[in-house]
Amino acid sequence: MDLTILVPCFNEADNVATLAGSLVPVVDSLRAERSVEIVFVDDGSTDGTGDLLEAQFTGYPGAQVVRHERNRGLGAAIRTGFRHSRGDVVVTTDSDASYPFSLILPLLAQLEPGVDIVTASCYHPKGGIEQVPRYRILLSRTASLMYRALLDRRIHTYTCMFRAYRRLVVETVPFQSDGFLSVTELLANALAAGCVVREMPCTLQVRRHGASKAKIARTILSHLGFQWHLVWTR
Repeated sequence: MDLTILVPCFNEADNVATLAGSLVPVVDSLRAERSVEIVFVDDGSTDGTGDLLEAQFTGYPGAQVVRHERNRGLGAAIRTGFRHSRGDVVVTTDSDASYPFSLILPLLAQLEPGVDIVTASCYHPKGGIEQVPRYRILLSRTASLMYRALLDRRIHTYTCMFRAYRRLVVETVPFQSDGFLSVTELLANALAAGCVVREMPCTLQVRRHGASKAKIARTILSHLGFQWHLVWTR
């Protein structure tokens, strides 16, 4: 399998139609040059997301829906998706298309020989943000600024899930967080392991359907705790 597209979902019933209408054409175009599978991880949704995904994608080649019996968090969903993935490259993407699925192809184009991870970056000087609530931007941008100081100043965005990982990263770089900190922890641990990371400037868009699942206070505390861990271990 050349490529796995991993889509964690929690109470995203309103976005299943978007996944079918926007992700499927991208996958169909990618299949002109490579084998592709889609792994949906329903993280204990209570709004019927899992049933809708199965109804929509049953019979679509290479698509599978993996379910958690209860909500375990974004990090746990990503680890489950990694375990069920078979691709030499794994792309993780938000189910709400806040980074359009059409960007998967240019994301993959940046994964040149010698590059282990390509991450989308809205805070890159050539990136951008469209209509995303200010409190979310304040939290994310502040966290990324702190991680730039602690880890690698060449990386502008540490909180984005829209990434492409080589298989070696998926199999060898651990991360412990079950929540939204997970994508930052995974990137930080990959850098510590010597992985080469490239940013792709992108525009983050506001989600059209549903609401963000991030718990602001919990997310802030988790980032502060992890930043203190990085300072202490240095």
